[in-house]
Amino acid sequence: MFANCQLFGVDLAFPDVCLTPMPAPTPIPYPDIALGPTAIPNAFNILFMGMPAHNMATITPLTNGDNPGVATGVASGTVMGPSRHLTGAFTVLLKGTPATRLTSVSLQNSTNAIGMRIVPSQFKVLMLAP
Repeated sequence: MFANCQLFGVDLAFPDVCLTPMPAPTPIPYPDIALGPTAIPNAFNILFMGMPAHNMATITPLTNGDNPGVATGVASGTVMGPSRHLTGAFTVLLKGTPATRLTSVSLQNSTNAIGMRIVPSQFKVLMLAP
């Protein structure tokens, strides 16, 4: 799979069930989207196609899609919370932490939704690790 970096990439999680006021808070499922270019911290001295590489210590501090659910997420108690990857290439270490790649599983809106990287960051660096 293609390695993740700061160039591009999108993580998608569904359903992200959030309470939406209508006049009483109602649980409604929303898609949750985390954009790769907004992720921090990166491996600044390891570049894939000229952009810093992502590892499992990299988080996306803000996700989108569940914005109307302002009465917070059912499981996490947050709206537009952070996203982080749960899986990666455990035999490829970037700054001492496993690298992430396309199809790496993510936990989005704190703990509200499970998703994965569905849009690659770049198309040249392949991570063929188990």
